[in-house]
Amino acid sequence: KKMSKDNLHLPKTTFSMKASLPNKEPLILEKWKKNKIFEKLRKNSKGKEKFILHDGPPYANGHIHMGTALNKILKDMITRFHQMNGKDSVYVPGWDCHGLPIEWKIEEQYKKKKKNKDEVPIKDFRQECREFAKNWIQVHIKEFQRLGVVGDFENYYSTMSYEAEAQIVRELGKFLLDGSLYQGFKPVLWSTVEKTALADAEVEYMDHTSNTVFVAFKVKDTKIDFLKDASVIIWTTTPWTIPANKALAFNSSIEYSLVEINELDHFKDKKIIVATNLIESIVKSCGIENHKILKTFKGSEFQGTICNHPFLKMKFDYDVPMLKANFVDLEQGTGIVHCAPSHGPDDFNLCLKNNI
Repeated sequence: KKMSKDNLHLPKTTFSMKASLPNKEPLILEKWKKNKIFEKLRKNSKGKEKFILHDGPPYANGHIHMGTALNKILKDMITRFHQMNGKDSVYVPGWDCHGLPIEWKIEEQYKKKKKNKDEVPIKDFRQECREFAKNWIQVHIKEFQRLGVVGDFENYYSTMSYEAEAQIVRELGKFLLDGSLYQGFKPVLWSTVEKTALADAEVEYMDHTSNTVFVAFKVKDTKIDFLKDASVIIWTTTPWTIPANKALAFNSSIEYSLVEINELDHFKDKKIIVATNLIESIVKSCGIENHKILKTFKGSEFQGTICNHPFLKMKFDYDVPMLKANFVDLEQGTGIVHCAPSHGPDDFNLCLKNNI
């Protein structure tokens, strides 16, 4: 039977066919504002259990986007739920107003005006950054309200308000006075162009294929006699970090072997030290036809062993200590990891712990 209006049972409603939201939403928001919804909610909930949602502050640097919308609408649902659940539920909006992206925008404006940032007094530069952030906060407030978010937009917080900055200094002062403030070191990604530190998320890597290499570190000093004329072998996917090597890492609980090899012409030393479980894969990838295991021992015996840097003849004549580290495993390589503390957090922390 052919479908027609007569034999389709549709619900009858007074809803208009078109939602016309772009026109209706501002009217609804206007109505809330006129009715002082926020103030009424506060008045009616006075004395009830508080639920306060402090905004994890968005960045005052450009229009809102899908991520912001998702974040704000979900937060609005949470505060409304608690309000309807009998609490005094307030959303306190806040903004993050510091950092490179804001400064970068001001610098871009300078470039257009052929102004040199280095010639602008720092106080003026900061003031321009403050104005820029303040302007975007006002834009955000309007845009959040367009999403229907109900909150205390009169009393928002911002990281650049003088009260917030003063409070941060006060809190820092407490650490200073109780002796828990110290200057430490950590590796950070650095932009040479922007002369500033970067967050991990701000760095994009180009695809790059490197050669992997096996490298020999000749033992210089050790408590184990049979290791004296041997070389500790490492494998790395980042050969350019070898000049920055400062240590070798082993795992105390891994078993290692002293292995004799004979037929590698370019490698004159005959005795190498590698993890026992990785011998097969090493001899295979290096094309070693015959090898002999001379001794097997526990990683913990490496304690106190010192090697030479492979570039010893090129004046890299410093000690390379062997350090115990839990991050060393038997996934691939040789069971010994070369450490370049200026090229990675694991290496950095291990060397720092060992006073390198």
